[in-house]
Amino acid sequence: MPPRLTSHDFDQNLLVLFDAYVHGDLDRRGFLEKARRFAKAGMTAAGLLAALSPDFAAGQQVRADDARLKTERVTVPSPAGSGDIKGYLARPASAGAARLPAVFVVHENRGLNPHIEDIARRLALDGFMAFAPDALTPLGGYPGDEDKARAAFATLEQGETREDFLAALRWLRARPDGNGKLGAVGFCYGGGIVHWLATRLPDLDAAVPFYGNTPPPDDAAKVKAPLMVHLAAVDERINAAWPAYEAALKAAGVKFEVYQYPGTQHGFNNDTTPRYDAAAARQAWDRTIAFFRRHLAG
Repeated sequence: MPPRLTSHDFDQNLLVLFDAYVHGDLDRRGFLEKARRFAKAGMTAAGLLAALSPDFAAGQQVRADDARLKTERVTVPSPAGSGDIKGYLARPASAGAARLPAVFVVHENRGLNPHIEDIARRLALDGFMAFAPDALTPLGGYPGDEDKARAAFATLEQGETREDFLAALRWLRARPDGNGKLGAVGFCYGGGIVHWLATRLPDLDAAVPFYGNTPPPDDAAKVKAPLMVHLAAVDERINAAWPAYEAALKAAGVKFEVYQYPGTQHGFNNDTTPRYDAAAARQAWDRTIAFFRRHLAG
């Protein structure tokens, strides 16, 4: 099997184009047209897109049928949102009747895809009860295709989506098999949602946004939860707003940690794409688990 491609195998300008495509600023045709100048012998623009796109099988760390886990798909009522929201719940099988700390897992802008389900399973193996909701529930759920998922996601009514997330959070915190402590982790779009949740929920116990958009600096004073922020090194779209928000967090006396990982691209934790950076992802994950254990245990 040939070695997996990494971000270093691609021109940085092509990676910027791909980021614009992933986040809806460029459609597929626009990406392919602009990517042609990066095509080389044996690799067309379409081939470049395929090489940069997720490979869920290659990135899976925990099998869906892993006997160490108990997983289920649940539906949570959301009367103030879209009616209900479906999601994926994972717990360690060995927990028995133990009450576990809970972690809310917020996906990227493609809904609850196999990678985010895998993230939930990883958290369960680390001793947490993890719940990953699917914002695409009112549109039929994650469609199994990233392009279709991204297109559907762009049509969501974000006010309703946020109410769905809040309903799911209340349901997760109230579960009798939880210990009453609740953390949240999110990636890209989900990182932005976790930042927002920290401004909305004064009783959130820990928040870990990965390369997510920050709220307006004026909202920083509303943050009561301890924050651990993970940023990529090469990610101008996200990083440009961070200094002002960081200054506002400091001025408000918010407890936060921020880590920026040298040489990394936006999405460096997502091990289904070449933007994945194994060393940075491992370090960020270890820090995240230690942070959750520190704030959610007991």
